Amino acid sequence: MVELFPAGFAEESRGEAVELVAFTDEAGVRRMEETFGEVGTAAVLSGWEDEWRRFHVPVLVGSLWVGPPWAEPAPGLTPVVIDPGRAFGTGGHATTRLCLELLHELERGSFVDVGCGSGVLAIAAAKLGFGPVVALDLDEAAVEAARRNAALTAVELEVRRLDALAKPVPAADIALANLDLATVMDLAPRLASRHAVTSGYYESEPVTLAGFRHLERRCRDSWAADLFVRE
Repeated sequence: MVELFPAGFAEESRGEAVELVAFTDEAGVRRMEETFGEVGTAAVLSGWEDEWRRFHVPVLVGSLWVGPPWAEPAPGLTPVVIDPGRAFGTGGHATTRLCLELLHELERGSFVDVGCGSGVLAIAAAKLGFGPVVALDLDEAAVEAARRNAALTAVELEVRRLDALAKPVPAADIALANLDLATVMDLAPRLASRHAVTSGYYESEPVTLAGFRHLERRCRDSWAADLFVRE
């Protein structure tokens, strides 16, 4: 979807399915049909630029407020500002929320986010007091988005473009990977961390990480996130 709609798209959960939504023209519809087959369309009125914003509403998880630049957090909340754009992760997806819940419980220490997308989880970790924080992604658009969002939230991150399945992953006290299940399991032997937080898969999918012992699982809207400790 990033390649089809570099200006951004939205995800909405439908049970165990995920609906992808993009505001586009007829050429965009044809691109979607060529990629996905049958797609649903609906006409939108003028002013769709503002309508697009309704998909990006603030999310509250513990002390954290995760929201777009045009919204304002209530006093007393810790803001994580995420500009919706070319990289996955605005805080609204169940996997992001579950990871944020687990981060609240962990002892603070160094942190690496493998597959950082927009940087939302790495930025949240920095705001919660983890550090130093390293954010990694193979996609250059994600690297740019994470740097931009870190600047919007006024936190310091080391953001790198890295293929974590081919090159060494930096050592850290906590490693986080909110990716698909196969990638998460392939990453496990490459992680040099005491704890691992993983997500990006369904509640119905069992997860084992080589070299780690399972501590906790949390679920929301059929998605799951897990906490592991080094054996």
